[in-house]
Order: sequence, then structure tokens, then C-alpha cells
Amino acid sequence: MTYSLTWMPDVLSKAGLKVVLEPGWQTRGHGDFGPPEGVLLHHTAGPPRGEMPDLSIIINGRPGLSGPLANLSLGRSGTYYVIAAGRAYHAGFGTWNNVTSGNSCFIGIEAENTGVAGDPWPLVQMDAYQRGVAALLAHMGRDASWCAGHKEYAIPAGRKTDPDFDMDMFRKAVAKLLEVRE
Repeated sequence: MTYSLTWMPDVLSKAGLKVVLEPGWQTRGHGDFGPPEGVLLHHTAGPPRGEMPDLSIIINGRPGLSGPLANLSLGRSGTYYVIAAGRAYHAGFGTWNNVTSGNSCFIGIEAENTGVAGDPWPLVQMDAYQRGVAALLAHMGRDASWCAGHKEYAIPAGRKTDPDFDMDMFRKAVAKLLEVRE
């Protein structure tokens, strides 16, 4: 069965972003995705180097949590890897804008970064993160307030720390990109 988020690669490509389709992405997921409400941002907390060394884990899962663990992943090069058009197990328990079903309503993006203080985000990756989120939100007809960090969504507060950058600054950058698109 092909799931409903099959529009993601076209939207990202039209925004001028590099996109790689992972084999099986159209039929991968834990059931279909509900109506998309927003985007939930993560970092992998993986190795400090390499282009998507955590890709297999995001696709296949880890002990105790089956994959896919995100709908999209973002490499240090700024390349988006399309993982799943269906529901991914990335959100866990939480709430954002009164939405509590994060796995079914928020597109999950796992960006490659250790999450350790001092591990910089490459400019090309951060630019792609902001432009990709803006493109997805524009397609959904949503503003930047529908972009949340896992650390903001997760309950109880403090349960998650990703992504390790200032989400208010990120949303401001996304809002500016959305203004340009209008």
C-alpha cells in the first residue's frame, strides 16, 4: 500500500533541495499518516562525522523501537533522504499546538548531528533544514508556529533535548522564508 506523504520529495525538490529516495519509502510506515499538521525536528545523536551514518537505524529501527523512526532524514551535506510516506515512530508522548498524535500528524525529520555542545551544524545543513521545513509547511498551508523541536513537544518537559539549537530563531528563519514564498 502506498501511503499519503508521497508529495514530500516533489515539494523539497521544487524548493531547490537535494533529495534521495530510499528504496521502499512510498510503502514504508506504521500505517498511513493522518492529515499533516506540522513538522517535528530532531537530531540523531549519532556519530560526529559522515553523511547519514544513522540512515539504517532511521529506516529499520533499533532494539525496542521498530522503524521507520522518521519520515525524512537530513544529512550534513544538506541532502534530504526520504524514508517513509507513512507514519513513523519519532514523536512519542507530547503535545504541540494542542496536537497529541505527533507520529501521525507531524512529519518527523532526523538531522544528522551528535547533539553535543560544540558540534556545529554545517551552514549548508541548517540552510536546508530551514528551507525544507518552510517548503513542507507552505504545502500544508501552515505557518512557522507549526514547526516544533522534539524538546518542545515531548512530555514531561526535559525528557528530550533535540534539536540542540534555538527553536525560536529557527522558526523566525522559517517565517521569513514563508513570507518570501507568498
